[in-house]
Amino acid sequence: MDVEHASDGDPAAAGGDRFEGGSPASGAAAQDLPGQELTAAHQAQLLMARRLDQVVHRAPVTCALVTPIHDVLDTLQRESVGSMVVTYPDGKPAGIFTLRDLLTRVAVPARSNLDPIRAVMTPEPITLPAHAFAVEAALAMARHGVHHIVVVDGNRIIGLVSEKDLFALQQAGITQIIIALREAASVSDLVDLSRRIRGLARNLVQQGGSAENLTRIVASLNDVLSQRIIELELASAGVDAASLCWISLGSEGRQEQTLATDQDNGIIFVDPADRDADAVRAMLLPVARKINESLDACGFPLCRGDVMASNPRWCLSSSEWREAFGRWIFYGNPDAVLNATIFFDFRALYGNASLAEELRHWLTVAAADNRRFLRYLAEDALLNRPPLGLLRDFTVSNDAAHPHTIDLKVNGATLFIDAARVLALTAGIKATNTVRRINDWAEKAGIATREREAWVSAFDHLQLARIRHQQAQIARGEEPDNHVNPDRLNRLDRRVLKEALGLAKGLQTRLALDYRL
Repeated sequence: MDVEHASDGDPAAAGGDRFEGGSPASGAAAQDLPGQELTAAHQAQLLMARRLDQVVHRAPVTCALVTPIHDVLDTLQRESVGSMVVTYPDGKPAGIFTLRDLLTRVAVPARSNLDPIRAVMTPEPITLPAHAFAVEAALAMARHGVHHIVVVDGNRIIGLVSEKDLFALQQAGITQIIIALREAASVSDLVDLSRRIRGLARNLVQQGGSAENLTRIVASLNDVLSQRIIELELASAGVDAASLCWISLGSEGRQEQTLATDQDNGIIFVDPADRDADAVRAMLLPVARKINESLDACGFPLCRGDVMASNPRWCLSSSEWREAFGRWIFYGNPDAVLNATIFFDFRALYGNASLAEELRHWLTVAAADNRRFLRYLAEDALLNRPPLGLLRDFTVSNDAAHPHTIDLKVNGATLFIDAARVLALTAGIKATNTVRRINDWAEKAGIATREREAWVSAFDHLQLARIRHQQAQIARGEEPDNHVNPDRLNRLDRRVLKEALGLAKGLQTRLALDYRL
């Protein structure tokens, strides 16, 4: 379950970034010179590394819900802008009004300019936090079919980001793939598109950049592909999507998929009022099996541990899921808790998201209030120590199948994943993504920014090393795995890998102190 692969033998895989705060520098950004002509891919790579507060060009132009249309048009002309954010009295975004709205909702129907702007605005605009990356905005625009994203810092509006601002990302082919995925009419169409996703991912790896951006793009594209598969299969079976929520688990739940990952998923369905859960489950399992098989055809292998929605154990009603988590939290032994860790990383993927949100809220409160369970999780996390040697730089495997190697997943990225999960659950944090968990916990715990950024950069490096190894292995036609021989790395790459593992050790030390382990 939750199997992800990486390859060895790529001397450049480990990169050369030091972990002294901040994200590792983009390979593309480091090479581009002033005045150098950039390809669309290079421009996209540079833009992906920018936060939205760095993309916003000016302060937002806003108005109240009751502002007359005439006054809004005067303001748009005076400020030379093509859009206006409409706000509630407390300053939160209520809607957006653009020149397209002017044409379709005011000019064509000949509406009075004295009407309030709330009558013609587009309500509930899509928002993203200021610290989100530009690529997230491009993906959100394509996913929701909108042309503007409102950038916020808490309750404060920072500005607007438009399609024009993200033109380089559109040229790189990301949004076109998402549109094609949403319009795909069959699973065979999606199989073809899944190859385009893998090709795009390989191109982005070659262009350089942070693992956080790369995995976010891969995860987002895979999300849209998976959502379309689920949509098609549910419609074919006549199943109402509002009655269930398809959830992603493990690396999918954390949005940390790399170039090769298997399936980990489940179903939450509404507690039945007029029949037992077994009857609902019997109806859902055949369509769940078709979805799992379609995902397999699109490059997501069936889970070897059978952690899939087509397994009756993981197709449960809301109350059954609470019972399952309750057994792990309140009554589980260390082995049971260890085997259940990927379930604590679930997130809604398709259907009635409120089912997952309600379960996450219940789980967050229940876990934070149970010190015994959290101690088990911490103990499990600390069983896996960084492979750092006393006499040599690294402790390597003696496994006959992979001699003299380090598993970059199990003995690398997982060190951060497991520690972040415990710290987030302890602090009552609902995020599932490892970077978001570290950042949210560090902010809540008052951890110095430099220390937090060093942990994030170290995790990013390990993920990027896995992705690059993976790509090199696949390009050679070999079966990708996680095992890297450190002797094949150059001196700088070995030192950077050692630093990353040292920072994982530091994060574990903090976890051990918190739980006196």
